[in-house]
Amino acid sequence: MKNISAVLLFAALAGCATGPSPAEADRIAADMVKSAFRSEGIAKVERVTAIDETLKACNEADVTGKPLDKDLAKRIEEANLKTVKWPSDGKFLGDWKEGEQIAQSGRGLTWTDTASTSNGGNCYNCHQISKEEISFGTIGPSLYNYGKLRGVADPNSAAAKPIVEYTWGKIWNAKAYNACSNMPRAGHMGNLTEAQIRHVMALLLDPASPVNK
Repeated sequence: MKNISAVLLFAALAGCATGPSPAEADRIAADMVKSAFRSEGIAKVERVTAIDETLKACNEADVTGKPLDKDLAKRIEEANLKTVKWPSDGKFLGDWKEGEQIAQSGRGLTWTDTASTSNGGNCYNCHQISKEEISFGTIGPSLYNYGKLRGVADPNSAAAKPIVEYTWGKIWNAKAYNACSNMPRAGHMGNLTEAQIRHVMALLLDPASPVNK
C-alpha cells in the first residue's frame, strides 16, 4: 500500500504541475488494492486494506518525503509499546535450534497454507545472523554476536534484563521503539506465536547459540 501510494503520487507529479494530495493518492491506491486483491483461504484482503493509525502516519511521511514529526513519532511508539505482550509465564528464552529454523523459514500466511501452518520469521531476508550464512538481506543490521556484543553472558541474570526485555519487545512490535520501522510487528500481527518468539530470542541471546560464538 505504501509503495503504491508513492508511485501514484510521484508519477502524477512528474506528469503534471499539480499532483494528488497524499490523502487522494491513498484513496486511489486503496481503490486499486480493493479491485486487484481478493480473499482466498487464510489470506484475507484485509491484510492490505486494514491500515491502522501507525501505518497511516508512516505511509504519509514516506509519500511526502517529510520526516515524521517527533511528537507524533513518540506518541506512536508509546501506543505500540502498550500492545507488547510479555511472556505469559515470565520465560523469555526457548530453544535456539528451533529459533534457527524459524529464522531461516520464510513460509506461511499464504492462501495455500492452513490456519495451523507454522509461520517462519524470514529473519535472513533482512539480517545477517550467523557468520556461516552467505545470503542475507541488509535492510536491517547484522545480528551476528547479538548477545555477545551486548554483554549477555547469562540471559536470566538481572544485568541482562534490560536487553532481554528490549529484544522481546522489538520482535513483538518493532514500532514500539522506532515508529516507522521496516521490521514486521511479528507478535502484534500474529505472524509468530509466543513460543516461536521465545525460540528466536534464544537464537539471539543464548551464549550456546552459534550467533554468539
